[in-house]
Amino acid sequence: QVQLAESGGGLVQAGGSLRLSCAASGRALSASDMGWFRQAPGTEREFVAAISRSGQTTRFADSVKGRFTISRDNDKNAAYLQMNTLTPGETAVYYCAARPARLPLGVRYSEYAYWGQGTQVTVSS
Repeated sequence: QVQLAESGGGLVQAGGSLRLSCAASGRALSASDMGWFRQAPGTEREFVAAISRSGQTTRFADSVKGRFTISRDNDKNAAYLQMNTLTPGETAVYYCAARPARLPLGVRYSEYAYWGQGTQVTVSS
């Protein structure tokens, strides 16, 4: 079992940056792939980024490539999402997720077994 807790959300102006953190407890994060998803009101939860347990493999949604970075620190049992050049359309609740490591990296929310409560990111115009 893995418990996840996101932090770092908040209000930012368009063009600004935020860094989200995901702290894990329970099972060691080093055995898990990590993913970030987001969900705006009235929409489905969508994939943002994922990282393999070693950190050597990453995947990004096309809409965030070049602007977002995903990383992890297995010693700290944590994962991070650095978001740059944010736009108002990216206002959403951001969730981190984990699953037992396997390839290829998952991009569908159904592939992840463990979820945090989410952190709100609001981008003002």
